[in-house]
Amino acid sequence: MGKFELMALPYAPDALEPVISRETIAFHHGKHLAAYVNNLNGLLEGNPMADLALEEIVCQATGGILNNAGQILNHELYFGQFAAPKADNQPVGKVAEAIVRDFGSFEAFKETFQKAGATLFGSGWVWLSADKDGKLVVTQETNAANPVQKGLKPLLTFDVWEHAYYLDYQNRRPDHLAALWQIVDWGVIEKRYER
Repeated sequence: MGKFELMALPYAPDALEPVISRETIAFHHGKHLAAYVNNLNGLLEGNPMADLALEEIVCQATGGILNNAGQILNHELYFGQFAAPKADNQPVGKVAEAIVRDFGSFEAFKETFQKAGATLFGSGWVWLSADKDGKLVVTQETNAANPVQKGLKPLLTFDVWEHAYYLDYQNRRPDHLAALWQIVDWGVIEKRYER
């Protein structure tokens, strides 16, 4: 067994329905993420990076090691930030205040974030991160990239690789992005912001 293991979901596989179906979770978590874990463990055998933490690998690696380590880090943050759908789901605490401070309102932030996700060409991720001063920024990251590579602290991410939404939304990426707000666990995002 390798160093890295497939994360356990913090909810039942059908808990995010209808926003994300049980079938999408089965493929996305159970097949895609599992493959990245298996691939990374294989690539790290006999490699000096095998002793590093996941974030350190992402910041130092290139090629296949970066691609698999980045996808593991991204997906662990992604799957770890959701909960059952909730109507009128809103941020809480200091992260809520920072969103208003840096974007003007939660609605303005959502619009900026969704536009960044919808307009990212090809596969990748849209992120809300904090810089070293706590200022919030939205970035588009292609493929397996992660904001930690830019010295940012990742808080919230939406996956815009097609495997994240195609079974449920086909080619309607904007609809997928708009629906995800119902399942964001803002308590998790708040904890990430405060650490």
